[in-house]
Amino acid sequence: MVPPLILASGSKTRQALLKNAGLQFTAAPADVDERAIEEGLPSDERDPVSVAKHLALAKAMEVSQRNPGAYVIGCDQTMSLGDRIFHKASSRDEARQTLKTLRGKAHFLNSAVCLVRDGDLLWSEMSRACMQVRDFSDAFLDGYLKRNGDSVLSSVGCYQLEGEGIQLFDAIAGDYFTILGLPLLPLLAALRDYGINHA
Repeated sequence: MVPPLILASGSKTRQALLKNAGLQFTAAPADVDERAIEEGLPSDERDPVSVAKHLALAKAMEVSQRNPGAYVIGCDQTMSLGDRIFHKASSRDEARQTLKTLRGKAHFLNSAVCLVRDGDLLWSEMSRACMQVRDFSDAFLDGYLKRNGDSVLSSVGCYQLEGEGIQLFDAIAGDYFTILGLPLLPLLAALRDYGINHA
C-alpha cells in the first residue's frame, strides 16, 4: 500500500494543479511563521531563492512531524526585484505601490518544491520565471485596481495571469506552473520515482 501523500499548503491553485494531474492527496496547511523563519536565516541565505527553499522545507517538515509515514510536498514562492523580496500587499494602496515599483521592469518568481518523509528531505527543486512588466499608464493602473478589487491582495505580485493580470506584461520567460507557485513537471517525475505517481 502506498503511503499517503499530503500537500503542505492551503493554496487552492496548488491543490487544483495536483488534482488535475490525477494525484490522490490531502491538503494540510503548515503552521509556520514565515516571516520569523525568514528573519532567522543567516544573512548570506536571505536571498530570494534561498528564502523560498527554506520556507518550502520548513512547511514540509512541520506537516511531516504531524503525519508519520506520509510523503509531504512542501512549496513556497518568493517574488523578487534585484535583491528585494516582496510580500503580499495588505491594502490597495500598498498594491498600487508594488505595481508602480514593478512597472517597466523585470522581476522574478522563485518557486521551490520539496518532498519530505518522516522528517527526511528526499528531493527538492527550484524553478524561476522572469516576468517583464510593461510601462503601463497611471490610468490603466487605477482602472485595474478598481476592477479587480481585493483580489489583488491574494498574490504577492498583485496579479493573476489567468485573469486581467496578464495585461500587465510585455513578456514572460519561464514555466507556467512555476509562475503559479508549483514546479509541477519535476514534482510529478519525483513522485513517479518514489512510486507515488503511477501515471
